[in-house]
Amino acid sequence: MSKTIIIIGAGLAGLSAALQAAENGCDVKLVSSFPSERAQSVMAEGGINAALNTKDENDSPEEHFTDTIKAACGLADPNAVWGMTQAAPELVHWLLKLGVQFNMSGYDDVELRNFGGQKKKRTAFAQSDTGKQIMTAMIDAVRRKEASGMVERFSHHSFLTLRLCDNICCGCVIRDEYSQETVELPGDAVIVATGGMHGLFGNTTGSLSNTGEVTAELFRLGVPLANGEMIQYHPTTVKCGGKRMLISEAARGEGGRLFAMKDGKQWYFMEEKYPELGNLMPRDITAREIWKVSHESEVFLDMTEISDEIISNKLSGLADDCMTYLHKDIRKEPVSVLPGIHYFMGGILVDEQHRTPIQNLYAAGECCAQYHGANRLGGNSLLGALYGGRVAAKSACEQADVVDLSCATQIDFPPASQISEIKQLNKVMQETMGVVRNENTLLNGIQTVQALTGNLPLLGMAVLKSALARKESRGAHWREDYPKSNDDDYLKTTVARFDGKQIQISFVPVPERR
Repeated sequence: MSKTIIIIGAGLAGLSAALQAAENGCDVKLVSSFPSERAQSVMAEGGINAALNTKDENDSPEEHFTDTIKAACGLADPNAVWGMTQAAPELVHWLLKLGVQFNMSGYDDVELRNFGGQKKKRTAFAQSDTGKQIMTAMIDAVRRKEASGMVERFSHHSFLTLRLCDNICCGCVIRDEYSQETVELPGDAVIVATGGMHGLFGNTTGSLSNTGEVTAELFRLGVPLANGEMIQYHPTTVKCGGKRMLISEAARGEGGRLFAMKDGKQWYFMEEKYPELGNLMPRDITAREIWKVSHESEVFLDMTEISDEIISNKLSGLADDCMTYLHKDIRKEPVSVLPGIHYFMGGILVDEQHRTPIQNLYAAGECCAQYHGANRLGGNSLLGALYGGRVAAKSACEQADVVDLSCATQIDFPPASQISEIKQLNKVMQETMGVVRNENTLLNGIQTVQALTGNLPLLGMAVLKSALARKESRGAHWREDYPKSNDDDYLKTTVARFDGKQIQISFVPVPERR
């Protein structure tokens, strides 16, 4: 008898898990509140990393591993990262066979571009619409599984809570957003792939559908949060319609240059301060430098020196977006930029096999803390979602213990947070969890958030307390009152746990490489 695997979320990690689980002979139930075409994965622009070494630079998965661990400031599980970087070339070739329209170099070589934190060209891309191209191919592949009956899709359904038998997951409860009907969905394993905690802040570059509510409910149920303070600010974003519009790192990879005016002249501060990588320094460093300079002068991204051919062949989507939403022709004028919240390295605590501490519960993609540590390399998000979905599905299909699906305890639904409280939470999180943080603002934020009710404020409190407890600066977490890193005390994963009454923060050593 085949196992039933329930997957919550139908973005890249969810689709990857669905394909893998179906190929493993499991019955798949794919639950999502929005169609896959509206998933945040579609918005990814820059590319996907893989050491294909088509540029004769002697690149290798080992160097990709080294760059990833370095960017992560030592906080990523080296065994998990090794598996991901070793698998990356095969995954990109698999995507190519699936029909992804990557830019090509010559007849059959995938074109590669430079990306931040990496000295060698290893980012495969499809102009500046890589996520859209990959998701289109993945959606088609999953639809074939749906047509054959191997995948059953529950569209316009929202996750409410888990079905639990003691500490064993045996399914979940979902709600039909059209009829408002509540449905108990039994299953042998649940894989959560619901994206980052963007709803805590509200003004990120991410999808508004990635509210973080699922992670918040799991946290309420006792699932730990790891490295919640590690929030990536993308260096180059623009305010647009109440959110932040991303100016892809691909623009700098193709020759875009950051500058500010100093003494009446253009000052290319990244090139002056970091001559080796210049505008392609890791995102945490670049975001911090822009934040500092912006206090004295407006910061611009100049793409006018990029040739029309490159813009047409590699950055056409970005150019169109800037013209449509910003009324800026990047061929003729620079764009004013500031850092904006873009990615959550922290999330649900999982091990190398994407297992959570609750038996038969797994997580993959941006919702979990895996592969990126304190700072994510550009191009590793799509890779981590694709690879992580596969690993989670393999683990669930092979390891999930069959349980009595009728033994679930009484379902407990938490009260929903009020819209007014969510807006207040967003404001507090924006003010306290910025590019640079300090104890006073964090304590003030905690005092305000603890008066709010509901799951999201509880999750926000876990993030704030994690940031307060890490008394050092590392990667995306920068404390101006503790500006140096402290490996003796904090080269460890921050773990926040809720016991039903209070949040406890602890630090757990990063696994050693086998």
